[in-house]
Amino acid sequence: MEPAFWRERWANNEIGFHLPMVNPRLIDCWPRLALPAASRVLVPLAGKSLDLLWLRDQGHAVVAVELCETAAGAFFDEAGLSPQRHESPGFVRYTAPGIDYRVGDFFALAPAALGPFAAVWDRGALVALPAPLRQRYAAHLARLCQSGTQILLMVLDYAQAEMSGPPFAVPAAEVHALFGAGYTIEGWLSEDILDLEPRFRARGVTALDSCVYGLRKS
Repeated sequence: MEPAFWRERWANNEIGFHLPMVNPRLIDCWPRLALPAASRVLVPLAGKSLDLLWLRDQGHAVVAVELCETAAGAFFDEAGLSPQRHESPGFVRYTAPGIDYRVGDFFALAPAALGPFAAVWDRGALVALPAPLRQRYAAHLARLCQSGTQILLMVLDYAQAEMSGPPFAVPAAEVHALFGAGYTIEGWLSEDILDLEPRFRARGVTALDSCVYGLRKS
């Protein structure tokens, strides 16, 4: 997926992937991480997700990363926040209390520039990427994470031959192939959601599961 693809989607407001509420699985599963309130949390490919505000309201310091500046503007406008804008190498940063939103290429994030964080919430990043980029994403995320960093990962599982992504199918075997060497992995939830997602059924998908995993960096 080229950056131009996502910029065009945002420019045309073709953002069916945006959830206009806090993700219920985040609310259900986040307490299992047992993080201190002040922990830093990384949210890759954040868009204008309301999850950012929910995480902030739990007392966390949220670091969002997003390719499209349009998404950042929409997030702050809709949240009623007036961020400070800063230029930094490779990124434009928007900051507001509890939110550090960085616009730029996720793969250009350097561990030293990002700093340590306790957890990652990935609801829309891994599934947005085709297979070769998923491998690159997992490898780069591993470089950013310190030992003990936890990842709450939400993916979709369906027959990829029935529909072209995004969002792409990421079955359990691939989750373990991508992360198994450097993390402990627990499957926390698997839920049939086809009846809740008519757009998938309309595109020919006959079975669709939402799966949540808890990962911890070794």
